[in-house]
Parts: sequence; structure tokens; C-alpha cells
Amino acid sequence: MRERFSLQSAFLSILRGIVFLASCLLFILSCSHENRLKGCVYYRLNANPSTLDPALIVDVTGGTISAKLFNGLVRLDENLNIIPDIAYKWIVAKDGLTYTFYIRRGITFSNNRQVTANDFKYSFKRILDPETRSPNTWVLEKIAGAREFMEASSSDVSGIKVIDDHTLRIRLEKPFSPFLYLLSMSAAYVVPEEEVRRWGSDFSSHPVGTGPFILEEWLQNRELRLEKRNGYFDHRAQVKGLVYRIIPEDLTVLTEFELGNLDIMAIPASAFAKYRNNAKWQSLITEVRGLNTYYLGMNCSRPPFNNRNLRKAMNLAIDRRKLLTSFYENRGRLAVGPVPDILRKWDAPEAYEYNPEKAGEIVREEGLTGVSISLYITAEQEVVDMAEFIQAYLKKVGLDVRIKQLEWSAYKEAVNKGEADMFWLSWWADYPDPENFLFPLFHSSNFGSAGNRARYRNPEVDRLIELGQAARHEKEIRKYYEQAERRIVDDAPWVFFWHKTDYMLRQPWIKGYQIYPIYSMDKGTDIAINDGQK
Repeated sequence: MRERFSLQSAFLSILRGIVFLASCLLFILSCSHENRLKGCVYYRLNANPSTLDPALIVDVTGGTISAKLFNGLVRLDENLNIIPDIAYKWIVAKDGLTYTFYIRRGITFSNNRQVTANDFKYSFKRILDPETRSPNTWVLEKIAGAREFMEASSSDVSGIKVIDDHTLRIRLEKPFSPFLYLLSMSAAYVVPEEEVRRWGSDFSSHPVGTGPFILEEWLQNRELRLEKRNGYFDHRAQVKGLVYRIIPEDLTVLTEFELGNLDIMAIPASAFAKYRNNAKWQSLITEVRGLNTYYLGMNCSRPPFNNRNLRKAMNLAIDRRKLLTSFYENRGRLAVGPVPDILRKWDAPEAYEYNPEKAGEIVREEGLTGVSISLYITAEQEVVDMAEFIQAYLKKVGLDVRIKQLEWSAYKEAVNKGEADMFWLSWWADYPDPENFLFPLFHSSNFGSAGNRARYRNPEVDRLIELGQAARHEKEIRKYYEQAERRIVDDAPWVFFWHKTDYMLRQPWIKGYQIYPIYSMDKGTDIAINDGQK
């Protein structure tokens, strides 16, 4: 009895301590609302950006913040069209090879030096310079002379010419229809050479750009604070600053948002129904159809998935709608092919409909009943749970699926090497062109780790993609990409799952907020605070 009583007493003491600590935490969080910087909008990041140097950025977090600090020659508007940025106009030669950009006068970096065409030449060469070790050389390697410069067989990039301080000419090796989209990416932002030399590898922590904000403070693993830049050449920010708080846990984010310590948050799937069904928050939810495709890749280079009929059966065997509803609260659109619906400018291919009877019939006809298949996944619980559903669906049609969980780096290495029979991945747009969902993922030149992880080969698909890349007119481009996508869907190297839709929640005092499918589109200049509603 004494031991039991002691344990109970200890438990009650611990419980009282937890309640006390929770009360203290709640008090602190409540007070922090009053300690907010006036005129600043508060966002959440789930991790530090890896870098803010445009030459090195590969993550969405870094790209999101860098868009507020830097500019390029061109950018995207809300309809995903290319519009002027630092270049106020450009001319494309009839051969589709030469682009001449005319640069605005009077634009300055945040160190007050004026931007010239030479700054763009320096910035582009810096990306291509092997000493920079940029992971983004692919963005500019289509420029004539880029490969020779990267291989050190030339000291200059022949395809980049400075005509005068405000005119830049770029010549490509061969026509590439999405080239202007490449120039809207963070890798093509302009940086001042003197500041890069001054800070060296610390330029990431002391970025100097042309954007509407400057980096005021970066407290690692705590927050980043951006301050409005009054010398910005375009539409200036309506707020004094942007504060990005680094909060890894979703539960903490929900608490902070409801206490008013965050102004904008991405709604976690676990809390979506709560906010969607609450009249207080319904009108404050903003959604955007994401430029992404989630898929189950199949290794087409060996049995059993070198059998096209089996790959087709896979697309019939899984109830994708049920999985989308169960795991994502139906926050997405079912995919009919690799190209997202909002980028497809042609009639969609015929969709694979859930038909387990037909799938089982194909498996039996191909003599594959009971065949063992490996499914590689990462260890996130949501992915594990979904993999078990997929395993159950495929068991019903006669396939024996073995699930193998790996941490991310080991998983990526295994998939890149072709160890997996099947693997779960998603692809998010680098730029809003259908080509970005075709060439990297299905062209045979990208076989394996370069992006075509399904190890799919079809010479006709290669040819059609290349024709689309080289075409000059929109009607012609659509024709080739439509044919390429239809052939890919018919060959079924993937099970095409869905395109996720993103949902953001804002506080009632936030005005002018928009969410974009490409992170570089948001310069942070439209958002405003109505203090009367706080």
C-alpha cells in the first residue's frame, strides 16, 4: 500500500508541476503577443533555410525568403506569365537562340550601388564557376559556352555579352522554349561582386540584393527578420518587416497562431477539418492548387515492371481517391498523368479508374500471381501507413509487396541506384512549364539519379519532348507535349496519384495576402496589417 501511495503522490506532484509549467508557458506565449514588433507580419518556418545565397539555394524555405531580398531579369505574375523585373523589356531573335535584355536605369543594390549588365554577367558566371560548387548550374548550362567554362577549357562564357551598362545579350546552344522561366528562378538573381568577395562563404548570412526587403537579423534556429527597404524600385512593401519564426512542431504552431503570435500558417492536415468547419476561420482560409505530382514509381528496367501490362494493372489496383481522402482530407486533385492539371493546356489523357477485378485479371494473364515486389519508402508515419494500404490493395490482385523503410539519405541513394522495384516520391515544379514535368522525369538522358528514377526509356517520348523544347510557337509546343504525355500515360511507368492543394490560414487583421504555386512569385509587397482588427 505504501509503495502504491508513494507512486500516486509522486504522480500527483509531477502532474501539479506539469500544470504549473504549462500555465507559465501559456503566460509567456500570451505575453509575447504584446512584444511583437509593430508593423511586422509573422510567419512560421519549420527549419532554418540552408542558405540565402542564390547560387546555392535548393530548398523552398531559402527560395521563399530570397525572393524578398533579390531580383532577376524577369519574374512571374499571378497567372504564371513571364513579366519584366530588372529587365524592362527583351527581344528574342527569330532563330530562338538570342535573347537581348534591356535593364532599367537607376536600380540599386541595398548597398546603394547601381545595377548594370555586368552584374548579371558576373552572377551567371558565378553559378557556372566550379569553385562556387553551385547545385544550380543546370539552370544556365544551356547558354552557349557554359559547358566549356564549367570544364575550364574557356575563361569566359561566350554566350553572355555585355553590350553596354544597360543591355545584356544571351545566346543559347540550341533553342529552349522555357528559357525565360529558368531566368525567373532564384539561381538567376543578380548579386554584387564586391559584396560576395567581401563576405566570402558568409554572403549567405549577409545577403545584398535589389529586393523589397533586407535581412536585418538571423538568429539560427529561432527567427529571421526582414526589414522594409525604402529604396526598392518597384511596388514597395506595405509593412515594416517580415518575421519568420522557426518552429518545427505543428502543435506549437497551432497554439502560437491561435494566441495571435503568428499571422500566417500552413494548415496541417490533422487540423484542416477543425478550421474548415469553424465559421470563425472559414473565410480566412486561402488555397492554391499546387504544381506537384505524387506518384508510385516502378523500376521499368527489370522484372517485374519491365512488363507494361503489369504497370497498367498497378494503376487499376489502387483506390487513389480513398487514399487522398483518408490521408489528406481530400486536399488535392487526382492525377491523370505527370503534368499538373493547371499546367496542362490540352485535353487530359484518359484516366486510369479503380478496377481491382481488371487488375487481378491482368496479373493472372501475365502469370505474375504471387510475384514478390519491394516497395521502398521513407520512415514518416504517414507514408508508412499509406504504404500499408497500398500493400493491401495489391495483395487483393495477387501481388506480394514487401515494404522497406529507410531514412531519407539512404532511401534516396537506394532509389537512385535502382534497388527498389517500387518507390513513393513527389515532384514539385522548378518553373511553371509542362516541360519541367516531362524532360527531367521521363527523358532517357536523365535515366536514374538525374530524375528519371523509374528508369523509363521510350525513344519516341524523347523525340517529342525535344521537339517541344525547340518549338517556338505555343500551339506547336502543346502538340508535342500532349503527344509525349499520352505515350507516357499509356506506358504507365508510374502510378499517377494526385496533385496536392495547399491551404493557408491568416489572421483577420491581415489584408492582401496571396498564396502562390511557385515560391519566387511572392515578393511580400502586397500584404498589409489592419491594426484596427487586432
